Amino acid sequence: MSMKDPGARLDRIHSVGGCLARASYGAFAGLYLLACLISTPKNAVDLWTILLAAVASIGAIIVRRPLAWAAATALLSGLSTLFLAAAVHPDLGNPSVFAEIGGMLIIIGRVVWKAPRDRLVAVALVLGAAVLILPLRWTLISAVLFTAPLGICVALALGAGLYLRAVDSRRSRSLSAARRDERLELARDLHDFVAHHVTGIVVQAQAARFAAQSGSAQTPDQLDTMFAGIEQAGTEALTSMRRMVGLLRDAQYADARDGDARGGQARAADSSGHAARGDGGSSTRPVGDLAQLRQLVDGFTHPPATLTLAPDLGTLPPEVATSVHRVVQEALTNVRKHAADATAVRVTVARLGDGSVEAAVRDDGQGRGRRLPSGGFGLSGLAERVDALGGRLLAGPRPEGGWEVLAVVPVHGARRA
Repeated sequence: MSMKDPGARLDRIHSVGGCLARASYGAFAGLYLLACLISTPKNAVDLWTILLAAVASIGAIIVRRPLAWAAATALLSGLSTLFLAAAVHPDLGNPSVFAEIGGMLIIIGRVVWKAPRDRLVAVALVLGAAVLILPLRWTLISAVLFTAPLGICVALALGAGLYLRAVDSRRSRSLSAARRDERLELARDLHDFVAHHVTGIVVQAQAARFAAQSGSAQTPDQLDTMFAGIEQAGTEALTSMRRMVGLLRDAQYADARDGDARGGQARAADSSGHAARGDGGSSTRPVGDLAQLRQLVDGFTHPPATLTLAPDLGTLPPEVATSVHRVVQEALTNVRKHAADATAVRVTVARLGDGSVEAAVRDDGQGRGRRLPSGGFGLSGLAERVDALGGRLLAGPRPEGGWEVLAVVPVHGARRA
């Protein structure tokens, strides 16, 4: 079964839309400049202004090295304006200037939208100045008449670029925050698991000391079993702690400049154990398990949900059980938000051939009816959690209709019932 991530699919739609927009503008600008080339006089000044408009149009639609094209276009246009104003004074009749102005305004918007912050101001100033002084090619009167309208156009291009930059930055920060919160949530769970392992080490060590102080003789097999238990608990505690530190190290990059998170993808190692009381006797935070999963599904009645647990599921490590619970919880919440027309929801948790655990939530809704507000990053945070455990999370429409959320989480060293 193949499903696609909705966020990635939306990004691809935006990318295709951008390509179509650039192709459309390029075709329009090419036809316009061709018409200018046919209709205008064939002197050197007219050909040069058409060349300037072509360079500006190419800079408006180019994808690679847009900053280099923006700077080259601004310098070429500005120097041409100064030369024409000082030595030539061309006639105000070549329509290719409109294509040049339009291309440079688009370049300004793209530069403000996408350029790195340390180069943004300089390139935008050069581009804006090149547009504003462009009427000087003819006369001072034309400069007085047209500079103010061009200034308004430059301001609109700057505003559009800043708005798109703010939208991207806000979305990136929201996505980064969702990933960071999910990492910290998993880190707190792992803290509980480490507390359990350390408690087990302390208890077994105390038992060994008590047996030694009581004077009862211990056989070599009994001592080996006792020390093996201590060794296993210590190894599992170190494994869980190593994963937690890795997750926290990845989370520190979530507040990068412009909201861009540096994506560390910590892969989970083996771990097992249950949340327990710490050394001081304080209760650790409860985590989701299969019993809580039953309660969650039983309480979901609109539409009715059914839970199917595979007979060979066995005992799951706490981090796996918690992740399964969180995936089902988020998927059911999304059904309630976005699939009011669904009549049934099926939740299944099963073992795959390699021992991994598969959790699937399937509904038969078509997404019609109630559309409640949503932050849009719940599945992104869950994908971060599942990825940290070495698994994968997929979500998408089903071929027969409805929606499906599928999580596959590997289980290392777990034994089936």
